[in-house]
Amino acid sequence: MSRVEGFHAADEAAMLALGAKLAERWSGGGLVYLSGDLGMGKTTLVRGLLRALGFTGRVKSPSYGLVESYPLDSLTVHHLDLYRLGHGEELAYLGLEDLFEKTSLVLVEWPEKGRGYLPPPDWRVTIEAPAGGGRDLRIEAGA
Repeated sequence: MSRVEGFHAADEAAMLALGAKLAERWSGGGLVYLSGDLGMGKTTLVRGLLRALGFTGRVKSPSYGLVESYPLDSLTVHHLDLYRLGHGEELAYLGLEDLFEKTSLVLVEWPEKGRGYLPPPDWRVTIEAPAGGGRDLRIEAGA
């Protein structure tokens, strides 16, 4: 059975703080789908999460390199951006299955581009821009 929660982030600082809050839940690893249009703050959310887990280096969007990996003491965080994939089948040729280890937290932006080739997520995050500003996040556990 899945559990759904909603959050509102009024600005970038609130999105970073929400990422830090989610780090507590996800510090044991797993697979997270991050969905939302361009510019919704997916990478900002990841940056907040990584900071809370102790990463102090530069956090960048993996749009061009497809994956950015951050080895930490307790786990490795892999941040994937599938926006540029033409078809999910391309994932089969990239050897990304090695990323899905028990000691890894895998965060996937644009997971719909990998449909049929990605394992089912442990959590699904959907980010939208409401008319009143900021960002609304829907987080579904056990998705």
